[in-house]
Amino acid sequence: MRAERSLRASLPSLGFAVAGLAVSAYLTVEHYSGSKLLACPENAAINCAKVTTSAWSRLAGVPVAVLGLAFFAAMTALVVPAAWRYRPLDPVRVAGATAGMVMVIYLVWAELFRVDAICLWCTAIHVCSFGLFVAILWRTAAGPGTRRSIAGGPA
Repeated sequence: MRAERSLRASLPSLGFAVAGLAVSAYLTVEHYSGSKLLACPENAAINCAKVTTSAWSRLAGVPVAVLGLAFFAAMTALVVPAAWRYRPLDPVRVAGATAGMVMVIYLVWAELFRVDAICLWCTAIHVCSFGLFVAILWRTAAGPGTRRSIAGGPA
């Protein structure tokens, strides 16, 4: 029963990490293919090609899509159910998820105030990062195989 509860508690973080990994992989392929296959509408406010080919789509010369792919690959490894059994990884998971959220804030700022366009695929990544952040904080606060309410009392 406890193992089943622990598995259920780890699934949201795994779901967000795998979804983020898939979208990051797609964006990485698109980056290296020249955005020829990018499935995204183009208008004044929504323009994935404009965002993914802008000067803001690289950080220290590395494509942001590749950074996202590496981030979600690492986070996926950290949130598989077996990894949740190793509690010393909790600070690493929280630090990783926090770093992801810092990056999301930076990228949303760049999209809104520097590129003047929004990428729907990037927004999907931002949602996955936020969901992963919340799921990791929730799971870490709850402890191994427990079901606590947000106030810390019994569920």
